[in-house]
Parts: sequence; C-alpha cells; structure tokens
Amino acid sequence: MEKPYSSACERNSEPILEVLKANIISSDRRLLEIGSGTGQHAVYFAPSFPQLEWFPSDLGANLPGIKMWLKEAKIPNLQQPVSLDVGKDDFPKLKFDVVYSANTLHIMHWKDCKSFMKTLGHRLREGSRAIIYGPFKYNGEFTSASNADFDEELKKRDPLSGIRSFEDVNTNMIKNGFELVHDYEMPANNRTLVYRRLKFVKHK
Repeated sequence: MEKPYSSACERNSEPILEVLKANIISSDRRLLEIGSGTGQHAVYFAPSFPQLEWFPSDLGANLPGIKMWLKEAKIPNLQQPVSLDVGKDDFPKLKFDVVYSANTLHIMHWKDCKSFMKTLGHRLREGSRAIIYGPFKYNGEFTSASNADFDEELKKRDPLSGIRSFEDVNTNMIKNGFELVHDYEMPANNRTLVYRRLKFVKHK
C-alpha cells in the first residue's frame, strides 16, 4: 500500500496550526481529531503540543494509511488511530479537552453533522473546545464562486453532502451547550470556527 497524500493538507497545515496554537492551552491533555484522513495533519500538528495526547480517528478503511504516516513520523504524543464513524460510534471513553475536525461537515450528511454536535455536547465539559475547519455559507450565500462550484461537485457525488450553513452549525452548537469564541477567516475561502463548552447541565 502506498502512503496516502493530500496536497490540500500540505497547503492548509500552517494556517490551521496558528489557530490551534491560539486556542490550545498548556493545561490541555487530550485532543481527539475527527476525520484524520491521510494522517498528515496529526503528524504536522502534534509535535507543537508535546503536553497533549493527540488521538487521530477516521473510518476503519482509512486507518492503515494513517498508521503509515505515524510509523514513519515516530511522534511520542501521537496515539494510534481510532476507528470512528460519526453518527454511529461514540467518542473513545476518555476525557478530551479539545476536539478538532477539518473538512468533514461538508462530506457528512446533515443528520450526522447534528449527531456529531450532539455528541460534542454530551462528551465535552466546561471550558473544552471544539475547533472546526472548512468552507461555510453565510446568510445562505457562498463566500466565493469556487465554493459554489465545490458544493455542486459534492452534491453530484452525494446529494446529501454539501457546504453547510454557518447559521445552522452555530444554532446546533449553541443548542448543545457551546458558545462561539472565534470565527477565523482562512486561506482558500475556508473558515475555522472555535467553540467553547459552557457549564455542563445534566439533562433530566
């Protein structure tokens, strides 16, 4: 098997890393990455946070490729990837201070996006952060012609995928106990949304 490679990961790694550095704090101990893809982001980011156990995750079919990157990189705080299918699987039974995900919401069906946000609400506690990178629509409008074209391509492959509305995402994150603390403009017409978990209230 040839080691997987994403040119997009190569391009966006440094801008995303700057956002992570601004939002991961010294007391954070565990980060769960949802949709690790090739594993490039995990290998690029984890060395900058040596106090943090970095847990990659993805569909089972993608784990062998991630393991190839990890085996080659030999990064001490980078854990073995976990099989996780959003909408079907719960997070690993650990306390996570940060959940990070890049370029996943427009691939997942909206019902799975909502399941993901609900799980974040159940599993993260006060002060924990959810960091979500990717393209979004604002007020029903694409932020660029290229994003509109990308959305059309996504829907041709899977009619239930597509670029998500910031307002829909934000409404669901608030509903699940989060507040938006940053909405970063990123290169290539992408954004990074940073949410903080408010005080946990046990539902009756």
